[in-house]
Amino acid sequence: MSKWTTADIPDQTGRRFVVTGANSGLGAETAKALAKAGATVTLACRNVNKAQPVAAEIGPNATVAQLDLADLASVRTFADSCDGADVLINNAGVMAIPMRRTADGFEMQMGTNHLGHFALTALLLPKIADRVVTLSSSMHQIGRIDLDDLNWEARRYRRWRAYGDSKMANLMFGKELAERLAAAGSSTSSMIAHPGYAATELQGRSETVEDVFMKFGNKIFAQSAAEGALPTLYAATSPDATNGTFYGPTEMFGSRGAPGVSGYHKRADDAGVRDKLWTMSEQLTKTDFVV
Repeated sequence: MSKWTTADIPDQTGRRFVVTGANSGLGAETAKALAKAGATVTLACRNVNKAQPVAAEIGPNATVAQLDLADLASVRTFADSCDGADVLINNAGVMAIPMRRTADGFEMQMGTNHLGHFALTALLLPKIADRVVTLSSSMHQIGRIDLDDLNWEARRYRRWRAYGDSKMANLMFGKELAERLAAAGSSTSSMIAHPGYAATELQGRSETVEDVFMKFGNKIFAQSAAEGALPTLYAATSPDATNGTFYGPTEMFGSRGAPGVSGYHKRADDAGVRDKLWTMSEQLTKTDFVV
């Protein structure tokens, strides 16, 4: 895997991918690299107008579809319209935004980053032939799943903690899905990835003075979105990627560099919390997740 780059992506001709949030940043770079390798890619985005130029740049291998992960009705509509794919990449997300709620009343970061993708995966899984890749973040390290107040209804809202919680939920979901798929004898696998410190449009949405520093950091310290997409691309395409494994950059304490197996906070291995989070996610999203 040493110094793995997009040049190492196997031929993807004839394979179909769904990439959420592919209108910019990591998702757009992921879609471009997959299409360059021969794949057909669906850019599943809330802002379809913003996604159209990305699809036009990619060419005939790309299509755009409406998907708002902060609205379960939109998730169900998209899932009904999708006739299947080899790989689902749960990439879309929001980060450190002010307190807002989704159309279904969930805290926006947990609702978009985890619950929307949980419901989408549940609805699409019977149509996914190969694997599911879910994006987490190194910020999962600060996340602690509060099963008594998942949607920040009783606590004072803290935007970075809420983001960390949602990213821990992504990691727990990806690992739990992997175990359940393996137990069911499924040929489908579940991997998790994170981009390290990559310059994307996620930064700069906090509506605080922090935005100035994050934009400065993007210019000075961060790697590019294309480089940040490498762990996702490895997880999504490499024949060596393994079920339940977390992939990320391997240099500068996991902030940049070629993709490899990533360390993670061992809270993500708490089987009791993972099982309860799964059940709660089913209840909140009104989905019956059959593996």
